Amino acid sequence: MRAQAIAHGAATIVNAIALGRGVAFGLDLWTKAEVKLTNEAKIITGTISSDLEEKTTLIEKTVARVFRHFGVEKQFGARVTTSSNIPIARGLKSSSAAANAVALATVAALAKELDDLSAINLGVDAAFDAKVTVTGAFDDACASYFGGVAITDNSKRKLLQRLPLPDDLTVLLHVPNKKAYTGDTDVSKLATIKPAVKAAFEEAKNGNLWKALTQNGIAYSSALGYDNSIAEHALAAGALAAGLCGKGTCSDGVVPNAKLDVVKANMRSHEGEVLEVHFQQPKSKGRYIDHE
Repeated sequence: MRAQAIAHGAATIVNAIALGRGVAFGLDLWTKAEVKLTNEAKIITGTISSDLEEKTTLIEKTVARVFRHFGVEKQFGARVTTSSNIPIARGLKSSSAAANAVALATVAALAKELDDLSAINLGVDAAFDAKVTVTGAFDDACASYFGGVAITDNSKRKLLQRLPLPDDLTVLLHVPNKKAYTGDTDVSKLATIKPAVKAAFEEAKNGNLWKALTQNGIAYSSALGYDNSIAEHALAAGALAAGLCGKGTCSDGVVPNAKLDVVKANMRSHEGEVLEVHFQQPKSKGRYIDHE
């Protein structure tokens, strides 16, 4: 039995690590997962075809969580392959997208049904199991899964608000070569920025999303030791918002289409790759393929 699913990347408006509450928005980057069930009970193997050097622990933990949810862990094993165009360990929610895609594909392979938030929560549980998250990244997982903007209380795993996004803006991502893994984040450095992050979160709740994104970026860049000049230069060139994405290393800018070329040229003056992406609106989905 075999199934596939796709989930999407996301970017930060307010990083939840300092506050336990966060805001993120979906991007049209993607991760695809294919799950093939086997008769080798409890043997789950994963392959990340787009980055063979990355660990596959999250893939395996996600399948295991889904199996346990449906009580079939002694009945099936699985072979899982993922591929993605999301830069890994740059703050673009590659782990949340992978967990969502693998969870959906596993549910579909089992020919089962699961409501959206239950599927998301299984992926969040697996992220904790795999030690790739600090807060569970429930905000990132919701933005990846549903698209649009997700405002969440990660400590309670509560989706507070979902908001649509406009069509006349583009997101530019400055992607350095250096990776930074969430599990390695020194959380003790973030205590001093909690008031600033709380202020950014309140701005987002009041609909001032781009002001919140910029404020968040300033706070986290300062705490984690990143140079915020890429964001500052993007803002000066016409971006509506710019800042550090997640715990880094990527910086993102939300740009009116009329200013796109100017801001892109500015970002390209800094070392690293610049990606042009768009908001993701439709939610993630899985599909059953066949019996083998």
